[in-house]
Amino acid sequence: MNKNFIFFSKLSLLLVLFVILAGSLVRMTGSGMGCPDWPKCFGYLIPPTSIDKITWKPNQIYGEGVMILYKEKFYNSKNKFISEESFESSNWIPYTKHDYTKFDPLNTWFEFINRLIGAIAGFSTLIMFFLSTYEYKKNKNVTFLSGLVVLSMGFQAWLGKLVVDSNLSPYKISIHMLMAIVIVCLIIYIIKKSDAKY
Repeated sequence: MNKNFIFFSKLSLLLVLFVILAGSLVRMTGSGMGCPDWPKCFGYLIPPTSIDKITWKPNQIYGEGVMILYKEKFYNSKNKFISEESFESSNWIPYTKHDYTKFDPLNTWFEFINRLIGAIAGFSTLIMFFLSTYEYKKNKNVTFLSGLVVLSMGFQAWLGKLVVDSNLSPYKISIHMLMAIVIVCLIIYIIKKSDAKY
């Protein structure tokens, strides 16, 4: 197999293992709801570092989709606007997927880093799949399995969304973890099938 494919196969395996480790740390620190929405975090690509950032304030510019905490409830902004002196409910959509309303910057960043590593791992598996297509005629199984890994990573991301939306339902967390183990096994099998020495 192509050396680049071997490299990205091993890199993908390492990154997925890092995601599992990060997920374990998220679980151990109780940070699973550090980002109460998905795929963004409080409506931001880079999460807030203080509660002041998500607390409603007058005369404040709010971007579309950002999340605020107002009277112990989360809201998402409908559009970009400047807030007035009083809270205008017409500018906001109540966040109803769950009733979790806590904010802890440490938990938020634990969860954000977990998601970030997951996104990098997903990108790595995508490169692995594209590289496998160059060897399709020689080893169709590796190409097929690499594509299956990419689909599994997408499915895993969707499971992560369900875990957050359910406010950490135990059985959904278990399925999420099981899927991570399946992905690890698939990548190890791909490495073995491609005759890589590891």
